[in-house]
Amino acid sequence: MKSYDSLYRKKLTTPARAVKQIRNGDTVIHGMAAAEPPALLGAMADRLRAGNLKGIKIYSLFATPCVAKTVLAPDLADCVEAYAWFVSAANRNMVKVGLDYFVPNYFHQIPKICREYMNIDCTVTTVSPMDKFGYFSFGTANDFTSTAARHCRRLLVEVNRHMPRVFGESLLHVSEVDAIVENHVPLLEIPPGEAPPEADMIGRLIAALVPDGATIQLGIGAIPNAVAHCLAGHKDLGIHTELFVPGMVDLIESGVVTGRKKTLHPMKHVFTFTIATREVYEFINDNPSIETYPVSHTNDPAVIAQNENMISVNSVLEVDLLGQANAEYLEGAQYSGTGGQLDYVRGAFNSKGGKSFLTFYSSAKHQTVSRVVPRLKSGAVVTTPRMDVHYLVTEHGLVNLKGKSTKERALDIISLAHPKFRDDLLKEAEDMYLL
Repeated sequence: MKSYDSLYRKKLTTPARAVKQIRNGDTVIHGMAAAEPPALLGAMADRLRAGNLKGIKIYSLFATPCVAKTVLAPDLADCVEAYAWFVSAANRNMVKVGLDYFVPNYFHQIPKICREYMNIDCTVTTVSPMDKFGYFSFGTANDFTSTAARHCRRLLVEVNRHMPRVFGESLLHVSEVDAIVENHVPLLEIPPGEAPPEADMIGRLIAALVPDGATIQLGIGAIPNAVAHCLAGHKDLGIHTELFVPGMVDLIESGVVTGRKKTLHPMKHVFTFTIATREVYEFINDNPSIETYPVSHTNDPAVIAQNENMISVNSVLEVDLLGQANAEYLEGAQYSGTGGQLDYVRGAFNSKGGKSFLTFYSSAKHQTVSRVVPRLKSGAVVTTPRMDVHYLVTEHGLVNLKGKSTKERALDIISLAHPKFRDDLLKEAEDMYLL
């Protein structure tokens, strides 16, 4: 059997030498979330500060403190053009002041954008250690990274023994790589956090409508994880999701999730990326039941719809009386992004027996702000159009908007609001000729 160790050693180098392959004006894409390569990004930042690299364009999605402290550091703004497919806490302020530019997108389309609409000079990402057959794994981040890796002029990888080896369409051969560095540091962890009582109330409402044998997608945040907790009494659930969340590990280990009834990828738990905890990373490592695919597959609404009884759960920031949902724009600025929300809203509804749920708390800022609003503010973004919204859920109830008139929808939506705001919302609905 051929050994690929010699090819590995030939390409093994230091971060400083590896990033010399990046040139002035290059377009660079880096691995997402836990797959951001700290050593390579740090070496790039060193070159930028030394003045021998400038004018580069960097594309991020769900930036973390790692990239914010290196190539997206404010002092490098003059020599870096930063672009974001999704805004996170790490680059939210930069986007707000015009030092990072948001690129509107549907998550499932980013691989096609990489292939057909971009000239990518360099991709840098963290991968798992190479196996005896010469393959690395993209690990926690398949998403668009696997596509960018194969449609760039130069591919630099950072091998980290803590990056899990994941099956599916997640393998990268050493022959495809231009340079290898090693940096065995713990992966970034983001635990789910403590869920408020309202999240559990929402979780129970949704769980009551999830049939045994359903396939689930859960988004980011406390509410989707609370939904996972509330599904503990179900049987033979499956997973086809954008994000693999900690609650899914509990469901698999307890036997609630088996994948036996899945109509697509049966017996396999499918996702495209995760940013979670060490326990989650260890669980997916070398686990033959776990598979990752590019986001062009996991989030394609037509693919999602092939899962019968597909259940989609995502969060929004506010909903207006027409049923329009905003999940990404807050206080006059881009707060996050569309991500895969609309991908799964449409895919789940088109699934046989499928349902999509958009969840939110009824109020904010200690019940001084209603998240049910008469109209979205001027300039606010509609993440999920009213024509696509299926179920809306708050701690005050659950409503199905499909097939409802504007009057029926307005009344249903007002029923989800905190009681202290309902009278004002009813008056606003009358002024809008909805009632």
